[in-house]
Amino acid sequence: MGRKTALALTTILATTLHSNMAVADDTADEIVVVGKVLYTDQVNALKAPTPIIDVPQSLSIVTADEITQRGFTSIGEIINYTPGVSNSQGEGHRDSVVFRGVRSTADFFIDGVRDDVQYYRPLYNLEQVEILRGPNALLFGRGGTGGILNRVTKKGVIGENFTGYQAGVDTFGEFGFQVDTNYAAGDTAAFRINAMYESLNNHRDFYDGDRIGINPTAKFAITPATTLDVSYEYVDHRRFVDRGIPTANGALDGTVANPGRPVEDFKDIVFGDPELNFTDLKAHLVRASLQHAFSENFKGIFSAFYGDYDKLYQNFYASDYNPEIDADVVTLDGYVDRTDRQNLILSGNLVGKFNTGSFHHTVVTGGEYINTSSDQDRFNSFWSGTSDDIEMFTIARPLNLSGGVGVNASGMPTTNSFTTDINDDTRVSIDVFSAYFQDQIELTDWLDIVAGVRYDSFDIEVFNAEPPTETRTRKDDKFSPRFGVILKPQENISIYGSYSESFLPRSGEQFANINGDNNALDPNTFSNLEAGVKWDFNQGLSLTAAVFEIEQSSPQVADNDPSTLDIIDSKIQGFEAQLQGHVTEQWFVSAGYSYLDGEIVNRMGPTGLRPQELPEHMFSVWNSFQATEKFGLGFGLTYQDESFINNGNTAILPSYVRLDAAAYYDVSDKLRLQVNVENLTDELYFPNSHSTHQATVGAPVNARFTITGTL
Repeated sequence: MGRKTALALTTILATTLHSNMAVADDTADEIVVVGKVLYTDQVNALKAPTPIIDVPQSLSIVTADEITQRGFTSIGEIINYTPGVSNSQGEGHRDSVVFRGVRSTADFFIDGVRDDVQYYRPLYNLEQVEILRGPNALLFGRGGTGGILNRVTKKGVIGENFTGYQAGVDTFGEFGFQVDTNYAAGDTAAFRINAMYESLNNHRDFYDGDRIGINPTAKFAITPATTLDVSYEYVDHRRFVDRGIPTANGALDGTVANPGRPVEDFKDIVFGDPELNFTDLKAHLVRASLQHAFSENFKGIFSAFYGDYDKLYQNFYASDYNPEIDADVVTLDGYVDRTDRQNLILSGNLVGKFNTGSFHHTVVTGGEYINTSSDQDRFNSFWSGTSDDIEMFTIARPLNLSGGVGVNASGMPTTNSFTTDINDDTRVSIDVFSAYFQDQIELTDWLDIVAGVRYDSFDIEVFNAEPPTETRTRKDDKFSPRFGVILKPQENISIYGSYSESFLPRSGEQFANINGDNNALDPNTFSNLEAGVKWDFNQGLSLTAAVFEIEQSSPQVADNDPSTLDIIDSKIQGFEAQLQGHVTEQWFVSAGYSYLDGEIVNRMGPTGLRPQELPEHMFSVWNSFQATEKFGLGFGLTYQDESFINNGNTAILPSYVRLDAAAYYDVSDKLRLQVNVENLTDELYFPNSHSTHQATVGAPVNARFTITGTL
């Protein structure tokens, strides 16, 4: 298929702002054809019908089929096999992704709509996961500094009746099942339900939990040109919070073994409370999307989203360990944190395709309104033994602590209270108004340019209930430009360069940082320069490669003159490459490599320190082999270079290599048996961390057995 054909077909799909669906039944085959332009060509997050080869930035897509075949059960597992991004620990209660060296807990989207509450996002109801790298403010607004992650949900399919299911159990005892059923009600409507249940378990003491998700959806073809999708999702998730193990403080004089690294002797110890370390989330998510084709080349979509999130997490964790002082004692800290948030998001955009002379335009223009109400509070731990938020315990398996009651390292009883020492209690109200315009212009068959700008008005009001203070407000108005050039020496090759900007208000991702000097500071701004190449070798295999530089500008109150600001710039540079698709009909490969470099810059200038969570090299590869008509094998490898756990560069996360494998057998065209094995060599490794004394202990060799089928 040539580029012109692909563009023509994607024009038919111009209404794919937030979903992978057709305006009418007769476009279904064309969606499949478009998908063959590249391994997966439908980029739902981009708001305009653009083939991947014409997108001037790096991105990766993982489809529902690949999620099933690879045995992925979490966002984190997908990240492990994606170049340029890595996992952070997320304090054991949330997805936390490091996009090109920038940690984020809020740059998550559902069908292109912001989903910023901290929790573990399920995969049961997804068509695909899209990971875009580089600042993305033009399409997504604030944040998106190093990239964003968009989940595309399954929608009703008109004219089809089907039911699919999956059930699985692993060698730790974790099990779960999910179902996907679609019912066509005549020629103009369809109803679909995705549901799941998981009973959680793993290799760590005390770890357990349950996760429930149900997502009924409906699609209505109101007219041949108008389609309405509505969806409700309920998520109920409770699990044990495990913050990992400490590193060893100490001088580099040989008196402490492996200073600054996770203490391997503690790999089986949980530094928490078996009863009080847990997180609990209940979320109600309502989505609606109305699409209308005004003409063949002029489409529009309006979407509405309402999310109600009730989140609690509480935990104890290791906050200090110094074997030079006492190798048998660890210091614990803790807190309980509650968030009650409601997000209302209304957005609409128009996509038009037209010519001016010999130039071909694809224009997307639209606006967005976001109203967020977020009540959040945190209480620190308060120990009777120290009358403080920290307490010391003798290291043992398990610690002498349960239900907030224990015996400290001095042999004295100690009891914790989560109601005595309040850290903060805030009531936050946010209103965001946005408008954007982007034009992708085909100047010739071999040259495209992309230019656009977004305006955001971010208005936040924060009331501190405890300790009581005046209400603080801050309003930021920002313009975020984007510009790109795409050269097409051949239909299957693009060479691109792009520049984009993003910003993050000083209130932070979770709106908790408006106090003090932050109330007067402008947002952090981020700019991204990227150049790359995309090459479709054939209809099933593609190569992408890019070099990039992200620059952060952070206003800070000047030390010598509080009435002026210092502008501090830090940079992260890198390279990444990805090969994905079918080498032969029997062999599928997905391989990625990234190189990242950067330096912390403060008001005094370059520090010589490397940013935390920035491994220099990362590599992953997954191979699937169809050995016979019914039997297939998979083999994968992930490598992560060592990185620093903290910005002081005193704590190190060691490098590791992990080998994975899979095998499956198709009993029939409706039933597949599958096994996925993780960590074949039983490597002891520490995949991520949150701070100095919280390094995650990777799972030993384990296997997951699944049955996947259709009725």
